[in-house]
Amino acid sequence: MRDSSPHSTSRFKELRIQGFRRLEDVRIPLRPLCVMIGANGTGKTSVLDVMALLASSAQGKLSSAITDLSGLASILTYDHAEDLKLGISMEVPHHEPLEYHLRVRSQGVAYVIAEETLSQQRKPQPPPFRHIDSHGLDIRYYEPEQQRLVRPNWEHNPLETSLAQVPKMFHEPEDLRNRLASSTFYHVLNVDPRSPVRLPQPMQPATLPGRNGEELVSCLFYLRETERDRFEASEDALRAAFPHFERLEFPPVAAGTLALAWRERGFSKALYMHQLSEGTLRFLWLATLLQSPGLTAITLLDEPEVSLHPELLSLLADLLREASRRTQLMVATHSDRLIRFLKPEEVLLVDQTENGMSKLTWADELDLEEWLKDYSLDELWRTGRIGARM
Repeated sequence: MRDSSPHSTSRFKELRIQGFRRLEDVRIPLRPLCVMIGANGTGKTSVLDVMALLASSAQGKLSSAITDLSGLASILTYDHAEDLKLGISMEVPHHEPLEYHLRVRSQGVAYVIAEETLSQQRKPQPPPFRHIDSHGLDIRYYEPEQQRLVRPNWEHNPLETSLAQVPKMFHEPEDLRNRLASSTFYHVLNVDPRSPVRLPQPMQPATLPGRNGEELVSCLFYLRETERDRFEASEDALRAAFPHFERLEFPPVAAGTLALAWRERGFSKALYMHQLSEGTLRFLWLATLLQSPGLTAITLLDEPEVSLHPELLSLLADLLREASRRTQLMVATHSDRLIRFLKPEEVLLVDQTENGMSKLTWADELDLEEWLKDYSLDELWRTGRIGARM
């Protein structure tokens, strides 16, 4: 499911996590751009995993997502949690936010959805209006025609959320469902010799380059033909990153199949995808992704700096900031050099408490004004003044 309205004014407002690995109890105010930095094992990727889990729950794929994470018991906070509790809120223009809460409990080797609510405060009534109000097997959702909470008259799958199963709701909760389900998680791009991104690709309309770069050629060709400004912006980013780069070309290699050719000054022949370095290929993929008109409501990026030369990180920061106007962007990074080019309000510091649990703090919530007169943001982090060093 994909949100087709990237320019919607609705954004997710806050994320609450209780009982997920080291995220014993955290509340994260969400912003357009969130770049998380912290030492290994502090919980950066876990935050992205939670967002991906919520997306799967809205898609009706909670069971497979929990299985992919090796089961609920393996992701619960050791010795501290018996349930996994997740909550997310979404802004609604001119109204109070929508609040979604999900509680999942272990049951033997499986799990049960113990509680699930989707509510919204409506004045003047103090109790929140409930779109979904489910407790165990007592499933209830608001039926607009009957104007009351009713039980489903179809076979409800107890291992999947009601959010993914109830019929079409009012516009705002339907928007939350679609936007949450659209969230996309991009891991470090595979650039092995036979990886999809290095091979010729079938020509088809594509507004995103794919998680594995399997639609990178189609996406760039589609941008060139339909969104010329964005294609030229991608090429401009490549010229800024690689001074000898001239242009991209799309030679056909078979019926309906295109290759991607990289033209550089001083070379009479083009370079093809299988000839490009890992860093060049990953930056090309990132630049295409972040310029794409098909960005989903939430975009999750894990370690985008991998293989990139330090001088490219300034350009990456600019691309991230521009993309965050069209998607809520959550990034996990180990690169102190990357945060040098970011603003304190864009950096979320991930640290550990004395008992080993995660602690998350926005950098602009710390008293940094005097420090920033003499140090850059990355220097403050690297010296431990705003968080633990790696």
